[in-house]
Amino acid sequence: MRPSLPVLGIALSAMLGGPAQAANLGEIYQLARDNDAVYAAARQALAAGQEALPQGKALLRPTIGLSGNLRRYDVSAPGSAQYDTRGYGLSLSQPLYRKQNLEGYAQARLAVVLAEQQFQQADQDLILRVAQAYFDVLLAQDNLATARAQKQAVAEQLAQARKSFEVGAATIVDTHEAQARYDLARAQEIAADSDLEVKRRTLEKLIARESPALAVLTPQARIPQPEPQDMAAWVRQAENNNLAVLVAQTALETARREVDRQRGGHYPTLDLTAGYNDSHGSSLGTQDSRSGVVGLELNLPLYQGGAVSSRVRQAVAQQEKSRYDLDSARRQSALSARQAYLGVVSGEAQVKALEQALISSEAQLRSTKLGLEVGVRTRVDVLNAQQLVYSTQRDLAAARYQTLLAGLRLKAAAGTLGVDDIHALDGLLRQDGS
Repeated sequence: MRPSLPVLGIALSAMLGGPAQAANLGEIYQLARDNDAVYAAARQALAAGQEALPQGKALLRPTIGLSGNLRRYDVSAPGSAQYDTRGYGLSLSQPLYRKQNLEGYAQARLAVVLAEQQFQQADQDLILRVAQAYFDVLLAQDNLATARAQKQAVAEQLAQARKSFEVGAATIVDTHEAQARYDLARAQEIAADSDLEVKRRTLEKLIARESPALAVLTPQARIPQPEPQDMAAWVRQAENNNLAVLVAQTALETARREVDRQRGGHYPTLDLTAGYNDSHGSSLGTQDSRSGVVGLELNLPLYQGGAVSSRVRQAVAQQEKSRYDLDSARRQSALSARQAYLGVVSGEAQVKALEQALISSEAQLRSTKLGLEVGVRTRVDVLNAQQLVYSTQRDLAAARYQTLLAGLRLKAAAGTLGVDDIHALDGLLRQDGS
């Protein structure tokens, strides 16, 4: 009898030398959060972006400066004299009205929002990368288990063909055919083993350590359906809440503020200024002095060679670019939502079809074995039926993984993907190998 899916999973765990308690998706995700270089870079980008706010606030706050001097004078005519002077000054300037500074502060606040949105994008991207790498490893393990089972079945058929040829019950052609099948199965096993190694290294790149044994998907796990089951609703949510759309909206508002900031180059500025100076001299001809001043300073730019007007035109063009970027982001988010929704719906239908196909192929295998016993089927027929069962198992596993990934991509398109979705998938996994 062919081993069932759970038996194959246990056999695979034994072959790979995994511990009884395997790591689930949530644990791998946490390792990736702690060790992935791309995510670490995004975290530092967030920290850098948050510094825009204090810099923006500084545009509205006073600037205070302290200066000092020490000078030696050497006078040669009409007589000769040498003397020293020393002094210091304290100045303060408080902007009262500067259009460019006000818009710069607004842009700084938007820069913080943009940094936070981009970090959320990095977090969602990490979830998708971890889930993809995790299920790629599981699929590669399933493919390797299938390749080994197929090789074992072909090896048994080859041994039987050789035995039948030795006793004269079969021709050398049967032996050669079985040998060819065995060589092909061995090549497929080598390829599957190599693919598993590559997939593990991809996962290790995320977690910066050796890949642990992974919890596998339970055969009884039901693929969650999207809620609501309305593609138009998901598309609307994606067009409004997708993080790429939110980033583009923030970029557009920043560009609009930049237009206003550059136009502020034509506006007058008004500052409150204050200063204090204290100077001392070492010569009889010099006097000590102390002075203080408080006042308002108004500046009105009249002409700057056309630079301000050019910068305004440049900012307007950038604003229009940002507007088109937002339109593109909305269209892409809608497309991504449709693709992911169809991936979940069609994937769930494919899983059901493959589950039924597996039942049918198992029934065919039993019938073919019975036909072999009564002499109406050959061992090649049995082998073909076995390979059909194995390939159906492999396709079923792949369809389940792809459907789960499509569900995560759907939530990412809608801007709602989070760690709770990872924990929900953990409920479909079996960690103890039972």
